[in-house]
Amino acid sequence: MFFWDYTFILLIPPLLLAFYAQAKVRGAFSKYSRVFASSNISGALMAKEILHLGGANEVAIEKTPGHLSDHYDPRKKVLRLSEGVYASDSIAALGIAAHEAGHALQHHTGYAPLHLRNAIYPLASFGSTLAFPIFLVGFFFSSKGPSILMDIGIFLFAGAVFFSVLTLPVEFNASRRALQLLRERGYLKGRELDGARQVLSAAALTYVASTAMAAMQLLRMFLIRQSRD
Repeated sequence: MFFWDYTFILLIPPLLLAFYAQAKVRGAFSKYSRVFASSNISGALMAKEILHLGGANEVAIEKTPGHLSDHYDPRKKVLRLSEGVYASDSIAALGIAAHEAGHALQHHTGYAPLHLRNAIYPLASFGSTLAFPIFLVGFFFSSKGPSILMDIGIFLFAGAVFFSVLTLPVEFNASRRALQLLRERGYLKGRELDGARQVLSAAALTYVASTAMAAMQLLRMFLIRQSRD
């Protein structure tokens, strides 16, 4: 069976890494959301100042529902901060708000990896949605040798994997920008910066785990295709 063949073993390491990363994020955010910054500035106000200093005054800041639902929308040029970040002056809130502001500044300054990722997003989203159904149709309805549908599925999913790989430098760069801004502007100091670094490092690990899972899924699809030769 497709779901339980020997290649399923390939998914175990990235799956364990994903569980570990999620635990790290929950732990780091829970810890540093209860430790408040000496600057006494909220995540939203700090993000507004960062965007103003970076010349990105066109970016609006909104509160969005949900837990850790913070994100920057490049299409509408809106930075959305979750309720636990928007009005909070905790170390975790400032770290996350600065990270998302970093994405807005990437967009404003024309950071190439971000623009490339945004450009291929529609294709990657389409590929990740249809890759497995197409591959499975080819797998179940071809009795001899790999089918063209399996190849199409692999090609589509490869695009989704490329998108995931491209996300890594975008996220790492946003975190580096965030920590630099937090330090240079004095929003966080000393051990406070270490706390923000722990929160952002834990969040980055989730992207690493997601990319590893996607890469192993692609390898698994290729191996299953090869078994039909």
